[in-house]
Amino acid sequence: MPMYTLGLIDYTNVAPLTAHLRDLEGLRYERGVPTAMNAALLEGRVDLSNISSFEFVRNAHRLAALPDFSVSVLGPVYSVNLFHRRPWAELSGQRIALTSQSATSVQLLRVLLEASGVNAVLERAEGDAFTLLDQGYAGVLRIGDDALREWYRVAGPLGERDSMLTLPHQRGDVIVTDLAQRWYDLTGHPFTFAVWAYRRDNPPPAEVVQMMREARRAGIGELGNVARSRAQGMGLPARVIQHYLWNFRYHLEAPDKKGLARFADLACPGHAPLHFGDL
Repeated sequence: MPMYTLGLIDYTNVAPLTAHLRDLEGLRYERGVPTAMNAALLEGRVDLSNISSFEFVRNAHRLAALPDFSVSVLGPVYSVNLFHRRPWAELSGQRIALTSQSATSVQLLRVLLEASGVNAVLERAEGDAFTLLDQGYAGVLRIGDDALREWYRVAGPLGERDSMLTLPHQRGDVIVTDLAQRWYDLTGHPFTFAVWAYRRDNPPPAEVVQMMREARRAGIGELGNVARSRAQGMGLPARVIQHYLWNFRYHLEAPDKKGLARFADLACPGHAPLHFGDL
C-alpha cells in the first residue's frame, strides 16, 4: 500500500473508534483538534479523517464520506454545551464566546439561536466556561472533553443510585444547554457531529477501511475498558464516561443521514449534494 495518512481527533467520544486501531504497512497517523483535521484533509496533509460535519457539507463538491461511520447522537451529547447565566430566550444582544475548535458546533449554535429568534453577538474567545462567564460573557460555547468536565461540575456528582438522565442542568446561576438535545427538540432527528471523510479523487484503500471497522467493533465491545481508561485522565467517574460513550451512534444509519441533511440545508443553503462512498 502506498503511504496513506489517517487523521485522528483525540477526544473521548471517538475513543471506541480509535483505541484499537493498529499499524499497517504504509499507514501513518496524524492527530489534532477538529478544525486542525478539517484543514489537514482539505490541504492534502491527511487522506482520511474524522472531520466536522459542517466542513463536510461546506466542501461537499470535493469530499466523500465513508458510508457507515459517524459520531452522532439522538438527544443529549453532554460535550457540546452552551453555558449561560441568562435564560436562552434572553440572550438577544448579549455576547456569546465561541470556541475555535469546532466549526460544526458553532454552526449548530447559530442554527438553534436563529430558530429561536435570538440575535446574540458571537465572538471568538478561548477559556473555560466559568472564567469567561465571570469576564462578562452571557454565554460560552464549549466542546469536547473540557465541555464534559465543565458540565459535570454543574451537574455532578453522580451518586451510586443516580442516573445521568436525571442530573440537573443548572447550578446556582449557571445554566447548561446541551445543543444536541435542543436540536432533537427542534427537529426530532439525531445530530451528526462528524463523519470520516476523504477527497473524492483519493478514496481510502480497502484494507484501511476494514481495519477501521474491526477497531470499531473491538472498541464498542470493550466500552467499559475504554471508559475506565479515559476516565483516569479526565478526573471523572468511569460510570459517567461509559454512559457518555454508549450514548453515541457510530454507524451513520438512515436517521443520522436525515439529520445531517436537515442540518446541511439550514447551515449551508445551496450546498452541493452529499456523497457517501461505496466502500
